[in-house]
Amino acid sequence: MKRMVVVLALAGCCVTGVQAQMDAKGPKIAAGTMIEPAKSFDGMLSDFEKEFVPLAEAMPAEKYDFAPSAAIFVAGQGSEYATVSTFRQMVLHVASANYYYGSMVGGMKPDVDVKALADIKNKDAAVAALKTSFVFAHKAVATLTAQNAFESVKGTNTRASLAGGLVAHASDHYGQLVEYLRMNGIVPPASRK
Repeated sequence: MKRMVVVLALAGCCVTGVQAQMDAKGPKIAAGTMIEPAKSFDGMLSDFEKEFVPLAEAMPAEKYDFAPSAAIFVAGQGSEYATVSTFRQMVLHVASANYYYGSMVGGMKPDVDVKALADIKNKDAAVAALKTSFVFAHKAVATLTAQNAFESVKGTNTRASLAGGLVAHASDHYGQLVEYLRMNGIVPPASRK
């Protein structure tokens, strides 16, 4: 009986904790409420940015050119690792992609030379470029309206699908960079909570 009471008490605490976390994220919005596309996509972009930027900051400067090599993987795997991107290259690739997707979503020209991002060689400049690219992406997403969100930009790609693609693309690289951190004995910031 005592075990049952403890189990029920723990379950109640877990449910209460989950509800408190969900309530803390923002105001309650009733299901079926119409949300402006810019607000919806900006929320998704902000949530992702809050995970990606700390991830980029977590890798020490001396490890910013780390890339996995064949020696890290199982012998005889038969894969080629000569062209694996470094941590820095992937961070800058995401920054470039933020400009690419953002320019398509918002119809705006990037305010930086996107090709020059590949020439950045140090961590501080790479992180600064990443942060600036998110500023541009937020400006682009802010242009979404109920009237233009599903307007074709390129074939069947709409402003809304490209806004979603911006986050989806970067999420793929986020997962890769998590592994790069772990290979270097670093716990990713999102896993430290």
